[in-house]
Amino acid sequence: MSASPKLSRSWLNVSLKFLPFADAATDTLPLSRLLRLSLFQVSVGMALAMLVGTLNRVMIVELKVPAALVAIMIALPLLFAPFRALIGFRSDHHRSALGWRRVPYIWMGTLLQFGGFAIMPFALLVLGRMGQAAHAPDWAGHLGAGMAFLLVGAGIHTTQTAGLALATDLSPPESRPKVVGLMYFMLLVGMILSSLIFGYLLHDFSPGALIRSIQGAAVLTLVLNITALWKQEARTKRLANAHEADVDFVAALKLFTQGEQALRRLLAVGLGTMAFSMGDVLLEPFGGEILHLPVSHTTLLTALLAFGGLTGFAWASHVLGRRGADPFRMACGGVLVGVPAFTAVLMSAPQASLLLFALGTLFIGFGAGLFGHGTLTATMNHAPPGQAGLAMGAWGAVQATAAGLAMALGGIIRDLMALVVDSGTAYAFVYSLEVVLLLITLYAMYPLITKKVR
Repeated sequence: MSASPKLSRSWLNVSLKFLPFADAATDTLPLSRLLRLSLFQVSVGMALAMLVGTLNRVMIVELKVPAALVAIMIALPLLFAPFRALIGFRSDHHRSALGWRRVPYIWMGTLLQFGGFAIMPFALLVLGRMGQAAHAPDWAGHLGAGMAFLLVGAGIHTTQTAGLALATDLSPPESRPKVVGLMYFMLLVGMILSSLIFGYLLHDFSPGALIRSIQGAAVLTLVLNITALWKQEARTKRLANAHEADVDFVAALKLFTQGEQALRRLLAVGLGTMAFSMGDVLLEPFGGEILHLPVSHTTLLTALLAFGGLTGFAWASHVLGRRGADPFRMACGGVLVGVPAFTAVLMSAPQASLLLFALGTLFIGFGAGLFGHGTLTATMNHAPPGQAGLAMGAWGAVQATAAGLAMALGGIIRDLMALVVDSGTAYAFVYSLEVVLLLITLYAMYPLITKKVR
């Protein structure tokens, strides 16, 4: 009998050793419940992989849609990014007949995501004039595809904002770094696995394969998110019986931004995200055009970048789980990793070094993981009472908007520079600009690590 508790403790120690996020669990939030909650991030990762990766290539190569129109469609979900703060605020003050605050918003985001994916394959076939849609008017394809991308984008931002706020509500302060790490670990896992699965399903492209893949994603979104939110948020009679509160969003946002160093934290998030994101869309073209790598090699760059991000999140979770660890210092550490990483990518061109390029890509992901984990943990820790949703929404709005703008600017700047200089110099200018942005981010964050923020 006495050996059984010892054996259980031994297995627990093994799990904590090999599962970097296992110790995020608490008595009130066991690991099984935490893993189930994180499934909403898997659905978001799946959607991002579909929009940014799979459909980007399918629309241009298989459907022959002009690249400019594809860029516009991919950018449409970003229109909802600035509204994440409002979504989080509304979830903070929502009065549900069932006594829930976060669950109705997660469910609404799920339905929006499902609806967008449900109509998307047919809209894309009309947009690409495939089969019987060859004679359809242009406006039908444009309208249908635009609506599909908008719905999926609205669903992603709504689900993720309310889901992260719910994770903040459920987790005690001391376990939040681990919870943050797990949430974004699952996001990256969802992106990687979905990319591989969609690539396999669409290897032999056909309209039927496109319909099955995207509508399969729609059904899986429902399954994952219903499983994630099932019995997560306790029903509160006070919320069920209360009338909808007349709360001013502008006043609440003003109060939030007046918090000590709140604007500086958001500024640092925006600058750092732009610095790490500007070259994302250029890594594969740089490898192919400048280093003359085959497609089989450049396709591995996304996986290498994601692996670096996963490692960064795991390491940040391990360190920030210790008592007294400072998330701002962790974010600054990510920036300091990013500077030599981008420099390695820059030096890979004149040295014609695949090793430098691969190491640079890996550590860009690692630095971005440290930075993202640090800033999000800091946001969770400094969320005012009753404003967790607003805080998560503000962070998400700044992060998503900055990432979208940076990727667009990276491509535009590269193309404009290529008109007056050679391609290698054009790429080098963008990566040099990212290094400058990282140094500016360090300057912006310096007061956050030299002055204790309450």
